[in-house]
Amino acid sequence: MVYKTSIHYFEPEFKLNQQTIMSDISPFHLAFPVRDLEESYKFYHDLLGCETGRSSDSWIDFNMWGHQVVAHLSPEEAKESAMNAVDGKGVPVRHFGVILEMDEWKALAEKLEKEGIEFVIEPYIRFKGEPGEQATMFFLDPSGNALEFKAFGDKSQIFAK
Repeated sequence: MVYKTSIHYFEPEFKLNQQTIMSDISPFHLAFPVRDLEESYKFYHDLLGCETGRSSDSWIDFNMWGHQVVAHLSPEEAKESAMNAVDGKGVPVRHFGVILEMDEWKALAEKLEKEGIEFVIEPYIRFKGEPGEQATMFFLDPSGNALEFKAFGDKSQIFAK
């Protein structure tokens, strides 16, 4: 099944900010295991608004804010990650995500809450008043892959010590 042409659930309300991202940095590529391609399509395309690229019966390319992330069908590898403590919260060790602009982060958090997504770590400000202060949230895709979306009021703080 080719997902970019054969499955169309609805046009996502939340749109990508690809122009800004693509002009600022080089895109990265990440491949990750999923247990079911159709549920992954619904999550990444319909919920998060990631457009699709090439696909096959065993994988789907997604444009995740200008980055190429690929969901590969591998049910035996799809599982939740171990946790480490960060800022007093259990953070999934294996996770990926995007650093958004603050207004886009807030809009995504609101959309996810409205859709009833269960957060591993609910949206909040981490390291408040310290170097690296950031808005962050963690949640799982249907295969147990952890995603973190964050935003900085001051992007010069991304690598602050």
